Amino acid sequence: MANPLSFDEKIVRKLAEILNETGLSEIEIEQENSRLRVARNLTAVATVEAPTVMHAQAVASPVPAAQEAAPVDVARHPGTVKAPMVGTAYAASTPGAEPFVKVGAKVTQGQTLLIIEAMKVMNQIRAPKEGTVSQILFNDGDPVEYDQPLLIIE
Repeated sequence: MANPLSFDEKIVRKLAEILNETGLSEIEIEQENSRLRVARNLTAVATVEAPTVMHAQAVASPVPAAQEAAPVDVARHPGTVKAPMVGTAYAASTPGAEPFVKVGAKVTQGQTLLIIEAMKVMNQIRAPKEGTVSQILFNDGDPVEYDQPLLIIE
């Protein structure tokens, strides 16, 4: 009888890679009499990624003095729209087209805010609530991580 704790490291690494590519939180496979589940702690990912995003935003564009304190609370802001997956964020449907939203734009619940391309699939990210876009925290064509703050709706 095989040792129940033995596993193929290549399979675990491949499953972890699939998690990163798809934005899933866990994946499980079953073969014959064995089962392997790979999961990630989403809280830890969000905690690690949010400061990186704020640094990138500060470097990418100058922030007016009145808004300098805002990036500190972005991850906890109740109106923050976060990336539901890993991919590339696009502000418009095609290159050169008008962006879906701009700072100050009024949005309705369900309105498309941006697109995230993941594994050659364009995923519309919709507004979770009605409000006004107060900050856009990504640049068109930027790679984004799971749970990364993308914009804030007040």
